Amino acid sequence: MPAKVADWLIAQQAEKQMKTIFQLADEVGIEKDELIPFGYYMAKVDYQKLYSRIKNNHDGKYIVVTAITPTPFGEGKSTTTIGLTQGFGKRGKKVSCAIRQPSAGPLMNIKGSAAGGGLSQCIPRTEFSLGFTGDINAVMNAHNLAMVALTARMLHESNYSDEILNKKGLKRLDIDPKRVQIGWVIDFCAQALRKIVIGIGGKKDGIPMESRFDIATSSELMAILSLVKDLKDLRERIGRIVVAYSKSGNPVTTEDLEVAGAMTAFMLPTINPNLIQTMEGQPVFVHAAPFANIAIGQSSIIADWIGVKLSEYHITESGFGADIGFEKFWNIKCRISGLKPDAAVIVATLRALKYHGADRDAPKIVSGNPLPEKYFEKNLKWLEKGLENLFHHINIVKKAGLNPVVCLNKFYGDDDDELEFVKKACEEIRIPAAISEHYEKGGAGALELVDMVIDACRSKSQFKFLYDSSLPHISRIELIARQIYGADSIEFSPEALDKLKNINSNPEFSQFSICMAKTHLSLSDNPELRGVPRGWQLFVRDVLIFKGAKLIVPVAGQINLMPGTASNPNFRRIDIDLKTGKISGI
Repeated sequence: MPAKVADWLIAQQAEKQMKTIFQLADEVGIEKDELIPFGYYMAKVDYQKLYSRIKNNHDGKYIVVTAITPTPFGEGKSTTTIGLTQGFGKRGKKVSCAIRQPSAGPLMNIKGSAAGGGLSQCIPRTEFSLGFTGDINAVMNAHNLAMVALTARMLHESNYSDEILNKKGLKRLDIDPKRVQIGWVIDFCAQALRKIVIGIGGKKDGIPMESRFDIATSSELMAILSLVKDLKDLRERIGRIVVAYSKSGNPVTTEDLEVAGAMTAFMLPTINPNLIQTMEGQPVFVHAAPFANIAIGQSSIIADWIGVKLSEYHITESGFGADIGFEKFWNIKCRISGLKPDAAVIVATLRALKYHGADRDAPKIVSGNPLPEKYFEKNLKWLEKGLENLFHHINIVKKAGLNPVVCLNKFYGDDDDELEFVKKACEEIRIPAAISEHYEKGGAGALELVDMVIDACRSKSQFKFLYDSSLPHISRIELIARQIYGADSIEFSPEALDKLKNINSNPEFSQFSICMAKTHLSLSDNPELRGVPRGWQLFVRDVLIFKGAKLIVPVAGQINLMPGTASNPNFRRIDIDLKTGKISGI
């Protein structure tokens, strides 16, 4: 494969030999009446119909893919998930994987699609990347409907007396405009919408107040979709979402606004996972969305339940590094799903390791700009220092009782001596490491990795949670900060501390999971600290409560729920061929 061929061009060639969705489903064990087709090559799977038939099947091996601390380079975690799936196919194994749907925000900004790359992609790439089967749109519509219901109710309560409200069948909720908990959502990176004022106009135009837009995938509804078990669970969780508080401090839920049923109607199709294929014809279940730094960032429980029942090996991807995505997979998702992983793959690259081991005077990386050549040059000093970050993530996975396998995702032009240096360093601490060439060679380039993962699955997993669910939430946060991030100490703002005291005194929240919101670019809460920071303190400035998702969300450092678009975004390079109708540049 030529080194510089664009991923979208490679995908378009592969799409000429795609299996139909009916052939793909038949091969994986899904019957025709369990499919909801979206054309010839994509479908939703009727989850309740399918699962009722296969729920007593034996579980296949369950493998999670994570990574070292992310860098602006991109480590290829989705590419590795797909390449590993293709490699299992090359070994004649019945395999499936679960990945998350790309958000249009990163797609049109600088991160690009989550379809993988090179010869390890899922297809059809363009349709997958641009809206797919509408799950994110459904989340946007349902979420924004809650805001419509809230703002309309506030206006009517302002304009009407209690007597008129009662005639209309409405009870005064007395919503405090200064305690609205959610904003609007849109699936773009739009920094101009982070803080807005709405309701400007006259008496009929709403209540003037500050508001905001967040990126759609950070909505509590997307977290709910990741964790939901069935339709009843979906409806109940949506009804518990707190949108605001009254002036007397009582929570106002979507059920109080009588909008939860309509929101569920928008969300109804989303409970069914999506089905597409790898470039080599293995099944890919796509369900839920990204952003493990500000959300849960996992492919759904439903997709994994289906995958382990249909396959000998099912591979699921978690967001960002092991400190963020894997920790939430481990202590939230697995606790709810009941599934216990058999092995974990940690993705690393030479350039990422050098980034974490670079000197302080190393060239700075500016998002959207070409990457400095210094990070591609041979440099064993930077590489050795960067290994500290990889070893830290290995230790995180080992704390879960899992057998980690390191995947050195080889890029075109990587130095063979440097790759062997990293592999030997892993072997010296008795961690198997494969130099995987799936980007350039597809499944055939991942066979060493596949064999190591199979061996890891043969060793009995000693999977265990980091903490017991009876532990107070503040103690859970401290455990995560010290044992996972490596913090020396934890400081809570007075506001965060007050909220945690109230949470710990309320039995309703005792079984809620801790879902940390923290930068993904560092083990610390400071994105500028590379490698393995030492002598630092985690600062928790706020604590959010997602009653629908049943999550307690400590916010560490400065986390923004609406990313910004860079000066050189991807949308500048996306266009349409007017003769063929093909889209280029995705």
